[in-house]
Amino acid sequence: MLVRSCVIYLLIIVCLPSDTDDEDLYLQQAIVFIEDAIQYRSINHRVDPSSLRLYRWYYSRIWQWGLGLTIALVLMLAFVERPSSLSYTSDPRFRTPPWEPPCGLTEGIEIVCLIIFTIDFATKSYLIGWEEFRKCLWLIFYIVVISASIIDWTLSLSMECDESLRVRRLIRPFFLLQNSSLMKKTLKCIKRTLPEIASFVFLFTVMIPAYSINRGYSIFFILFSGFGTYFLMNLLTAIIYNQFRGYLLMSIQASILRRRLGIRAAFEVLSCEGRGKDGSHLEKHLERVRVDAVLQMMARVQMKSYCRHAIIKRWVWVCQSPAPRLRRHGSMLPLDRLQLFSLPFLTQHPPKPEYGSPILQRLQTVFSHPYITVVGNAVALGNVMCICTVLMLDSEKSVGIRDDYYMEVINLFFTLYYLLEMSLKMFAFGCRGYLSYRNNIFDGLLTICLLIVQIIIFATYGFPHPKWNPASYGLLSLWEMVRLVNMLIVFRFLRIIPDIKLMALVASTLVDLVKNLRAFAGILVVVFYVFAVFGIWLFQGAISAPGKMSEVSNSSMENVTINFTMECGSYEQLGYWPNNFDDFASSLVLLYNVMVVNNWQVFMDAYSRYTTEWSKVYFVSWWLTSSVMWVNLFVALILENFIYKWDRSVTCPVEDIEWTGYESTVQLMFREHIQEPTEEELLSQLHQHPHLNLTG
Repeated sequence: MLVRSCVIYLLIIVCLPSDTDDEDLYLQQAIVFIEDAIQYRSINHRVDPSSLRLYRWYYSRIWQWGLGLTIALVLMLAFVERPSSLSYTSDPRFRTPPWEPPCGLTEGIEIVCLIIFTIDFATKSYLIGWEEFRKCLWLIFYIVVISASIIDWTLSLSMECDESLRVRRLIRPFFLLQNSSLMKKTLKCIKRTLPEIASFVFLFTVMIPAYSINRGYSIFFILFSGFGTYFLMNLLTAIIYNQFRGYLLMSIQASILRRRLGIRAAFEVLSCEGRGKDGSHLEKHLERVRVDAVLQMMARVQMKSYCRHAIIKRWVWVCQSPAPRLRRHGSMLPLDRLQLFSLPFLTQHPPKPEYGSPILQRLQTVFSHPYITVVGNAVALGNVMCICTVLMLDSEKSVGIRDDYYMEVINLFFTLYYLLEMSLKMFAFGCRGYLSYRNNIFDGLLTICLLIVQIIIFATYGFPHPKWNPASYGLLSLWEMVRLVNMLIVFRFLRIIPDIKLMALVASTLVDLVKNLRAFAGILVVVFYVFAVFGIWLFQGAISAPGKMSEVSNSSMENVTINFTMECGSYEQLGYWPNNFDDFASSLVLLYNVMVVNNWQVFMDAYSRYTTEWSKVYFVSWWLTSSVMWVNLFVALILENFIYKWDRSVTCPVEDIEWTGYESTVQLMFREHIQEPTEEELLSQLHQHPHLNLTG
């Protein structure tokens, strides 16, 4: 019934009238193919007018954001469902009974999410067609997971939400995986890398605690630990880096093929207007497209505005190029110029404002010169040095006898200079031009924050004067407010990073990791989620507080705690009671402690004592997955990212480091190692398109 309703809803969307019914079909197809190329999507989908409208709606920002929020919502249900994590503490000694949602509350939210997933599945399946659906294992598993979740949801309601095991909690992370193509590629690369990791890990199963028998065994353990820590673990990193990089490169190669195929498909459908209906003019117009059609297409493609302007600007430049190999025929251009869409484009800064007065023009030239930034950096350095000097002089004084007058006067002077610098740059570049530089945004925000804090200080404590140490008002004392200003000024000094090549390289690598680690972080969330659910199933309530373990019902908590014997260095003696599997949130914290190797052997020992020795399999599996495999994959990505940026920085000046950081997507990191598809491969792929006919 649910699937039937979704199909009816889908047909209603497809059949809705649109103002674009009279548009040229070829132009619509070209627009969608270019959008596919930008996002590295497959072009093997339906290309009739109604399907193209549905396709663009499906990949619109509204639907994709809504789908992402739905996935986040269904994953967050684990914090509220039984066992609930809504308690003040996870320590069983002090934990009060958490709030449990009434039966039907989380289930109602979940069924809404499942309906949205069903609509998503129906839409995606319709768009790619039956032939492509049979080849897509992810979509097949998608409907299987949805069906299994609905069945388990029905069983929960029939049991009045009192079931001890919810299978659908274990398979919810699949919704996150299937929604990201890069996450799928990363998961596939990890799967192929696992055999190499497994064969290497077997080398570590040799250590036996025998030092207590004979001190001579220490020689073996020292050699083994040194060899294992400094050689074998680094060798493992090299193996993972080499294998994972190779598999990821093959995966990125497929993504680049999709982009080139989308660009070529857009050219083919645009050039169809110049072909005869019988295909007799196919060879004549094979290498030509109309310029006005390209510009019209670019005006409607969903992409970032600065990228669109950069592409159109370069396209116009190509049209005006006097190169003899641009053999124009009427208003047509050759195919190789259409490949401009596949190049990375950088942010174009808006033009500077034009002033009529010669004096203003001269001032604009002066204040837009790069040396103004150098002077600003020198002033910021002087500000930091002044702060350090005053703090050193006041280091031996107590807070009550310190005189904040000199510090506040210094901060006020430099704050006014920063405000003046920001105003002059906005005068020289204009508001839009000023905000087009990320460094200026950083400077401007901190300058505004400094100005606000200074105004609050004056409004609360008056203007500074010698022996200025008024009583505390409000939330922060004068000393705390001055310290806040000092922190903002020191933080603002980070503006020098883009002007120092090595620092800019390191900083851009760190920032770029945030972008490129989304797929890795997503898979890590999935692994955390699955292991946490398993941990709750296996170990919920396994460890009880000392008072709960007492068999004497009339004993007080104090007496039981006193009489409870604890071994030094054990789970109990270290006070690790809050780290347990009694709810989802505490399970995540415990797994994190094991991942960072924070006394993880203590947790393993405790649960092996309270449950069974087989619990060690769970903890060792998690340690191998998170600490050994994932950390090394993280190191591999950092190495690849930094090496790519280092190679690029050798041939570019300091001011281009920011652009290098902007370009560093996962695909561009491997750009130099990717083999471009040949003309024959592209045409062969296009002729195999299940819904596109280019011969008529």
